[in-house]
Amino acid sequence: MKPIIFFTTVLTLSLVGYRTPTSLTISGKVYDQHTGAALVGVAVSVEGSRLATQTDSNGQYAISAEAGQFLLFSYIGYETKRIKVGKKKMLDVSLVQSQTSLDEVVVVGLGTQERSALVGSATGLTIGNRSVKMYVPDRFPRYPENTESYKGITENRFLNPLDEPLSTFAIDVDAASYSNFRRFINNGQLPPTDAVRIEEMINYFQYELEGPSNREPVAIHTELAVAPWNSQHHLLRIGLKAKSMPADELPASNLVFLIDVSGSMMDANRLPLAQASMKMLVDQLRDNDHVAIVTYAGSAGVVLESTPGNQKTKIKDAIDALSAGGSTAGGAGLQLAYRIARQHFIKGGNNRVIRASDGDFNVGPSSDGDMEQLIAKERQSGISLSVLGFGMGNLKDSKMELLADKGHGNYAYIDNITEARKAMVTEFGSTLFTVAKDVKVQVEFNPAKVQAYRLLGYENRLLEKEDFNNDEKLGGDMGVGHTVTALYEIVPVGVKSAYPGQVDPLKYQPVKERPTAAPSNEVATVKFRYKDPDGDESRLQQVAVAERPVELANASMDFRFASAVAELGMLLRNSDYKQQADYDQLIMRAKASKGTDDEGYRAEFIRLAESAKLLAGNNSLAVQD
Repeated sequence: MKPIIFFTTVLTLSLVGYRTPTSLTISGKVYDQHTGAALVGVAVSVEGSRLATQTDSNGQYAISAEAGQFLLFSYIGYETKRIKVGKKKMLDVSLVQSQTSLDEVVVVGLGTQERSALVGSATGLTIGNRSVKMYVPDRFPRYPENTESYKGITENRFLNPLDEPLSTFAIDVDAASYSNFRRFINNGQLPPTDAVRIEEMINYFQYELEGPSNREPVAIHTELAVAPWNSQHHLLRIGLKAKSMPADELPASNLVFLIDVSGSMMDANRLPLAQASMKMLVDQLRDNDHVAIVTYAGSAGVVLESTPGNQKTKIKDAIDALSAGGSTAGGAGLQLAYRIARQHFIKGGNNRVIRASDGDFNVGPSSDGDMEQLIAKERQSGISLSVLGFGMGNLKDSKMELLADKGHGNYAYIDNITEARKAMVTEFGSTLFTVAKDVKVQVEFNPAKVQAYRLLGYENRLLEKEDFNNDEKLGGDMGVGHTVTALYEIVPVGVKSAYPGQVDPLKYQPVKERPTAAPSNEVATVKFRYKDPDGDESRLQQVAVAERPVELANASMDFRFASAVAELGMLLRNSDYKQQADYDQLIMRAKASKGTDDEGYRAEFIRLAESAKLLAGNNSLAVQD
């Protein structure tokens, strides 16, 4: 009996003395110690375990750990911090930038990585039961400071309607140039001249236009007023407004996320920001939508097969698991993404590849011509292409714009999480759901009223006059509720002007005489063509513009604001036609026409214009010195 009592006593004392370790959920924010800025994509792990996570777009994290364990906070370019877990559940962490810039060891992925896909050397490390591949680059950062590329722009000139009465272009709903301009200004630089596309800056903003009242998908509006930078000239605004649709009436989506995970996407403002952007888009999906994920680095692969929109956690987990490293097989990635989209094609639905990248291709088809041929072939399948640009110093803007233009899609540059929200949430419908495709505009100017005219921007979207009626020629696409604005500067007949310039009389044909009596009181006739999303034949609408210009102060608020954006664009480009354009006057006009501005985009423009004025002044002083 005594042995039993003794055993029971020992067991009881043992159980009393034993405590099961308590797991805590530790959460907080990781930020730069010097600037206080939140750090996106910081690796947070529990030392000696397989538990790991990373900070989100706000620098926030949450992870489970036990008291006495250590948390490791690792981030490219910063010193790793090791903190012991105590009783606190909230733990904000500041990181200090590393003084080491060369031969720095960074994690590019888990498991096995082909060394041939890396530029540098690789070594292995075991943390707990996990095999981690480490990468030592030949230099850090991997790319030189400036390898960005922009397509050259030959600025539109003033034309004489006696010689060229028709102006024809495809509409452009891209807005990448504006957010890219913002990135340069916020970094204390003026953007390169060719990075400034005036039409994209104007169309970054939404304008108050009435939608179509009939069954047409697009309504057209015009407005004529005195030009801000030359009181003797007029400014014609052409505005298109696509119809709006309730979310539950939008067609089902078959989406393929094509995400660049090559080494050039390693920085925090590239892959981590792309991941946060894609997860915002996932939150907008409905049960009848589907998403697949394709990635590419040295080669392309399917990370997630087509998955219903109600499985958001599964989709987000697949996005969170991505890591960067390797070369860039962009062509192979595009081909695979299109193949997946075709396999799950929804007739009458929104079939689209959404590509997130810095635009760099260095493996396989890489030239602009190669990409254009690939997209031209694939768009015949009824699958559109949207392009999201990320990063700085290596942005291949010229290739991104080309892909979007040729792929029946749009191009957005995402420089921060606020822009991601604008593209993925605020403008979700207008970004992804097309209501009119191949939209083209053709304006005929009346030579009895117009001495010369000039289209502001759209240099990369100009068409031959015959292309307007040719349904084989591509136009631009408009999404649900979208607005598009185009501006023409007009020199009225009778105004003494250097535009369009003089030439000697022709020797072999009679000189065209300007009509002395106007056949009508119209300045111009605006025509536009479009196709239904699943149609092949275009339809025509047109409207005449009467010669009734108003004073600039009496023009609509949107007209005045759009003119301020255009004026800034001309100054940034140092346009040959800027005339009396002036920073102070455009800033004052933008302030007076800001309107309600619920999202704060117009207020931000004003701040950027003020900064651009200061930077331009500093540049001119430097030149004088």
